[in-house]
Amino acid sequence: MNRKDKEICDRRIMEETLAKAPVCRVGFALDNEPYIVPMTYVYLGGRLYFHGARRGKKIDLLRKNNRVCFEASVIGGAIPSTCACGWSMSYRSVVGYGKAVLVEDAAEKNEALAEIVRKYTGKDEGSGAEDAVAKTAVIRIDIDSMTGKQSPAPKA
Repeated sequence: MNRKDKEICDRRIMEETLAKAPVCRVGFALDNEPYIVPMTYVYLGGRLYFHGARRGKKIDLLRKNNRVCFEASVIGGAIPSTCACGWSMSYRSVVGYGKAVLVEDAAEKNEALAEIVRKYTGKDEGSGAEDAVAKTAVIRIDIDSMTGKQSPAPKA
């Protein structure tokens, strides 16, 4: 990391960032072609869970190469300055790597979907109708590593 003064070393803060960020961008790759998808998600039990269609480019890529990267951030707002180059942004972000898998276990899938609903609605609505759940893909990322960054840098 270029700016060590902005590095987040506390895993708890990285986990809080993953829990709060509204969107997570997942990077897939095959051969020399990257593909990034912004997705709604939930951070649960040290893993990331996403939902979506059972078919499509991300599913095709995942089946051929399950190594992924991800990024999630919480934006606090602009930090003004007297000159254009001095402006900055208040944020916390996490970038990481892991292995993506399609969740087939019904209990794990239902729990992930219910938590996604709870995160975005604040309601305990469950995972949804059984036929809708069956038509929905749930992707889990088992995190291998992650780093965090924040600005402004914490005060010493």
